[in-house]
Amino acid sequence: MKSKKASSFHEFARNTSDAWDIGDDEDEDFTSSSSSLQTLNSKVAKATAAQVLENHSKMRVKPERTQPALSEVPTNCKVNKSSSEAQLSRMSEETCVRTPLQKQQSLPLRPVIPLVARISDQNASGAPPMTVREKTRLEKFRQLLSSHNTDLDELRKCSWPGVPREVRPVTWRLLSGYLPANMERRKLTLQRKREEYFGFIQQYYDSRNEEHHQDTYRQIHIDIPRTNPLIPLFQQPLVQEIFERILFIWAIRHPASGYVQGINDLVTPFFVVFLSEYVEEDVENFDVTNLSQDVLRSIEADSFWCMSKLLDGIQDNYTFAQPGIQKKVKALEELVSRIDEQVHNHFRKYEVEYLQFAFRWMNNLLMRELPLRCTIRLWDTYQSEPEGFSHFHLYVCAAFLIKWRKEILDEEDFQGRELHSWTNTSSFLGLSFGAGLLMLLQNLPTIHWGNEEIGLLLAEAYRLKYMFADAPNHYRR
Repeated sequence: MKSKKASSFHEFARNTSDAWDIGDDEDEDFTSSSSSLQTLNSKVAKATAAQVLENHSKMRVKPERTQPALSEVPTNCKVNKSSSEAQLSRMSEETCVRTPLQKQQSLPLRPVIPLVARISDQNASGAPPMTVREKTRLEKFRQLLSSHNTDLDELRKCSWPGVPREVRPVTWRLLSGYLPANMERRKLTLQRKREEYFGFIQQYYDSRNEEHHQDTYRQIHIDIPRTNPLIPLFQQPLVQEIFERILFIWAIRHPASGYVQGINDLVTPFFVVFLSEYVEEDVENFDVTNLSQDVLRSIEADSFWCMSKLLDGIQDNYTFAQPGIQKKVKALEELVSRIDEQVHNHFRKYEVEYLQFAFRWMNNLLMRELPLRCTIRLWDTYQSEPEGFSHFHLYVCAAFLIKWRKEILDEEDFQGRELHSWTNTSSFLGLSFGAGLLMLLQNLPTIHWGNEEIGLLLAEAYRLKYMFADAPNHYRR
């Protein structure tokens, strides 16, 4: 039996439990001050991508796998696998849990991987000593950030291959447009914006008990415990209260859309990054009650404003009928048909629609496909690229899809065996020709990914953008 296709985008969206319908009516404008901010220095990005691919080729012939440098794409320097990393690796293989669905269907155990699965990726406590190159990069960042007027163009160039953990919080505030480049204005800006946020809480938060806001608050209250359930940090009552306030104030300030299930995911990278400004050890197990009330208030307000700025740039994804997502999914289909016609035709053969898997990729910015540590590294580059969360994300999705080319094409044999084994069965249990492909695309094995894999993914995405953005049809391969 063939599965019933969605007759339209609207029908599919209505049947998608985590579809967002987010609008943005904020009036504040943090537009770029010059045309130079519209395009990243292509030579820097191109050189970075080329260096990643070259180093990866060299690493493949090494007898021992090396690890990436601090919060950046791989470089020529080599960092040996640390003993603490090996211990975490063994723990991740031995420590497993079953989800309720896995218990019901007797599916295999799913390993529990910590937020900092590879300590060397985060340069947290216990990380290998910093290399000369890493120290040089960190010093470059500190010079830029401490200057009277930070050169945002230069900061973007330095941030494209990753931001060191030590300076990531202030770098993200600057790149998102939350903080001004002028050093003297930053302290007053932070004070004013934080007071403004808590003014919203005083004004609106009590209204969560009013009848016309009950549905919104109830949905938020349900979704918060589901946010990264395997990371202890997000299960702490105090953290959940912070998330509830952030999301409820967001909903109040955006009445055209309100809160929709899934938006809670976008708070987590900002919260972790701003928390790391005050925490030396791994943040996943940190007890936030050890922080002062003033520090927690600062983290909460900064997370709210930076999340707001992120959604400002992609609000057409979440307005009525979600036209941004429709266009991006269609653009992804066209791009893949030009990049790899064999994969594209494979989807058509098994009647797999791009909307069935790419809707979530565009809607959640790949957050449900990647570990949180990878999302943080990915956002370093997104905030460095012009229209990183919108335009460049398309090429990251294309590179991400082609990364699994072999597995996608191998699904043909799997389906053939399945179909043969059910030849004499009148009821095929509703399994369609493309069910195996969709199961693969919705459960890609990225749980062990780190900076190296994200660096390669971004390098390939930049290559695709360089070749195919606004390219004529003669680029079709």
